[in-house]
Amino acid sequence: MAFILFGGFILLLAIGVPVAFAICSASAVSMFVGYGDQKMMIVVQRMFQSCDSFSLIAVPFFILAGDLLAKGKISRVLVEFCESFLGFVRGGLSVVSVLAGMFFAAISGSGAATTAAVGATLVPELKKRGYREDSAAALVAAAGTIGVVIPPSVPMVLYAVIAEESVSNLFKAGFLPGILMGAVLIGISLRQAYKWKYPKGADFDLKHIGRTFLRAVPAILMPLIILGGIFSGYFTPSEAAAVAVVYAVLVSRLVYRDLTWKELFEIMKGSAKTSAVIMIIIACSGPFGWALANWHIPEAISASVLGISSNKYVIMLLISVIILIAGVFMETSSAIIILTPVFLPLIKALGVSTLHFGILFVVGIAIGMITPPVAINLFVATGITGIPIEKISKSVVPYLIGLILVFLLIVFVPLLVPGIL
Repeated sequence: MAFILFGGFILLLAIGVPVAFAICSASAVSMFVGYGDQKMMIVVQRMFQSCDSFSLIAVPFFILAGDLLAKGKISRVLVEFCESFLGFVRGGLSVVSVLAGMFFAAISGSGAATTAAVGATLVPELKKRGYREDSAAALVAAAGTIGVVIPPSVPMVLYAVIAEESVSNLFKAGFLPGILMGAVLIGISLRQAYKWKYPKGADFDLKHIGRTFLRAVPAILMPLIILGGIFSGYFTPSEAAAVAVVYAVLVSRLVYRDLTWKELFEIMKGSAKTSAVIMIIIACSGPFGWALANWHIPEAISASVLGISSNKYVIMLLISVIILIAGVFMETSSAIIILTPVFLPLIKALGVSTLHFGILFVVGIAIGMITPPVAINLFVATGITGIPIEKISKSVVPYLIGLILVFLLIVFVPLLVPGIL
């Protein structure tokens, strides 16, 4: 049955069937082979049941909030503020790119939205000031991976629903890994700045910093309101997502006055399409999860892997490699929805915290956002700059290596994930 389930899924993907329909079809075939038409109604029941979760309300709202930020003036205001106190450093605009990515990560919950928001604002400016355009686009794409690690995070919400883990605890645990990713990217970008003799920006000016800070206050308050509300208990992550949307609309319309009602409507249409894609994958993962549990496939995989080695670290290394490979070929949400139920029994058998695994899973899959062929952040960067993806892919290699090293640190040093002890 495992062969039918996974073999059917891989075959359908190979011939071009969309992920959601490939998952559902493979599950339905395995049920039909096992039970005939007696239990086919389970397919529909599980599709509805998998979407019946209050936590999933956060997904479309965080996607919409990210799109509002990516296309509004908030991104430009924040970049101007970051540049005001880092411009005097050689390659300071590269550091601004990473810091802006980290800041948007604390608002959007989406890697693609973070890449779009920062890239549209910074890549043209980086090019104008003499930075290598391909390297600048690669850096922005790499910084976008932090968008799903620093909370709020759509993949973390999906993992929490499947693994029955606390969304708030996952959000709290994501800060330090996200900061580590940003620090490594900053280190690599500064090294390249001196190697390629990038220019310095404007001199340090407290008055200019003060002016840009005042303009950026409404934008800076956004993550403070969202994350402060979640961690203080004033509202749930799902409610926080709705607050994020309302706040983004109010700031864009009333403070910065940059989005018309027509533009807002177009943004909402785009967000609805993105949300629909994710939700149909979630729905179709219901029958897949039932088939996995019914045929005891995760337990069988767990027993097989434990038979290879009893060493916890060897097995964790194998799991890490699988996660990185999955990120290369699968979209982030799909990978989490499909692989989480497969790995959980093995993780629990090893005595690894599901919170720790959730963070390392999200970080590992996020790296896939800049690893071709399914590298959504690179495609976004290509769309913004017009540079061929092959050229950006070469320039992203140093950042990719740095992020993989951070990922392995998180895997083997659990103390880097706060809250698991």
